[in-house]
Parts: sequence; C-alpha cells; structure tokens
Amino acid sequence: MRNGVTIILDSGKVKFFLGEVLRNFTRNTGMQFTAIGTVAITIVLLGAFLFVHAALARVGARLLDEIEISAYLRADATPSQTDAVAHFLARDPRVSTVSFVPKKQGLAELRDRTRGMIDTALLTENPLPDKFRIRVHRPQDVEAVAATVRRLTGVDNVVYGQEIVARLLALGAVMREVGVAVIVIFIAVAGIIIANTIRLTVFARRREIGIMQLVGATNTYIRLPFICEGLLAGIAGSAIAIGVLAVALRTLWPRLLEALPWASLPAVPVDARLLGFELLVAGSAIGILASWISVGRHLRA
Repeated sequence: MRNGVTIILDSGKVKFFLGEVLRNFTRNTGMQFTAIGTVAITIVLLGAFLFVHAALARVGARLLDEIEISAYLRADATPSQTDAVAHFLARDPRVSTVSFVPKKQGLAELRDRTRGMIDTALLTENPLPDKFRIRVHRPQDVEAVAATVRRLTGVDNVVYGQEIVARLLALGAVMREVGVAVIVIFIAVAGIIIANTIRLTVFARRREIGIMQLVGATNTYIRLPFICEGLLAGIAGSAIAIGVLAVALRTLWPRLLEALPWASLPAVPVDARLLGFELLVAGSAIGILASWISVGRHLRA
C-alpha cells in the first residue's frame, strides 16, 4: 500500500514479462553481441574523448588563470594619478587581485628571470616603469579590463598577451563545439545499432505482436520487453566500456603523464566515479530511446 492506494502485482504477468525480456535478449545472440559490442566501443571512445577533453580544458583554464595584465605607468605619472588607478582597480568587480610593482622591484624581478644574463650593474638608471599587475576572475574579461585600464590617466601601455588569450579562448570555443558534435555522433551510431537489433526482433515476432494487439494488449505492455532488451544491451555495453576505461586510466594515463611532462596535464582531470556513472546512464538511455523508437514505428505501422 502506498499513500492509501493498494498496488497488486500479478505474478503471472510478471513471469511472462521477464520471460519475454529473456527470450528477446537471447533470440538473436549474434545481433545482441553486435549491439553490446557497438555500445561498448562507442562508450569507450566517448569516455576517452570526454576524459582527454576535460584534461585539455583544465590545462587551458590554468593557462588562462595565470595570465596577468601589466599596466605600465607613464614616467611622469603623479602619485595622485597612481592612487587613482589603484582605487579604480580595487573597485572593479571583474578584478580578482591587483598589486603595484615599483620599477625598482621590476628590475630585481628582471634580474632574477634572466639569471645574470643581463648585467644590470652597467645601467646608469632604471629604464623600467612602475606598473600594476592585474588578474581577473574570468578569462573572458581580460580584454575588456585591459581596454578600460588603457584609458586611465597616467597609464602608458597595457600588455596581457593579447594573441595568446585570443587563441586560448578561440580554442576553448572550438573544443566545446567539437565536443558536442562528437558526443552526438557517438550516441547516434550506438542508437542506430540497437534500434536495428530491436527491429529484427520485432519483425521476427510480428505475428505474436499482432495477436497480442487483437486480444487487447496495450502498446505499453507490448513495448516494455523490447525496451528492457535495449536497456540490458546498453547497460552491458557500458559496463564493459567502463571496465576498459578503468584499466586504461590506471595503466596508460600515468605513462602518458611521464612521457609528456612539458604538457602539464592534470593527474586526475575528472571524477572517475562520476564519469563512469554518467557513461552508464548514457548507455542505458541510448538503449531505452533506440528501443522505444524502433518498437513505436512498428506499432504505428
């Protein structure tokens, strides 16, 4: 009883339903193996793509987060102008951190970066200007903040690696578009294979389905065993794929990190358990949707 409503399950119908599911699943063994294998390959490719995509996205995001805007002040900038620039940046909600770097500190940093390759002792005066080192909350705001700071009084030049930022943002947009397209293709391929498998099963049992319709069986009652068949194929294929990906994650990914230390790839770009659950849900959804569409076409015909 649930919320005052009694739910009665007919054991005969349940046995018949489970028998139909098992019979359908084992009727075309070759096609079922093909469907499961296709789902497994599709989910492996999809999971590998999502994993690599997440890793590259993390690398790109880290590079964008490390980008700084250097606002160089004019040599004749007054203290009041410098304070005005500092106050403006402190109030800008797009700015995450801002620090003032006097030219003496800038020369010391240059000496450290060049590691003595430039003999600063030969300089009669410090040629570097004072500057503000700025970081923003969102990489998309780098260009806008730089353009705003460039117009402030006392600012001589603004540098933030314009080409690098533009290329990284463009690359991120392309990766998102390509990612969506690849996911749709993978899902469509697996769905077509499962739908064809279910269609063959439906065609082989078309007379039985016709008799069931004549005796008053609803379309939902007829459709459910086939949907469960597609669900089982999707779950089986996804489970195999997740196992393959788990082995690859433990064996191949560490070797790739060792072989490409310069790429600064993250050790764990995604939550493996969450990704596995998402892939299992994706495979199950593919099986259910493909079966629903395939059987629905036959019932309408």
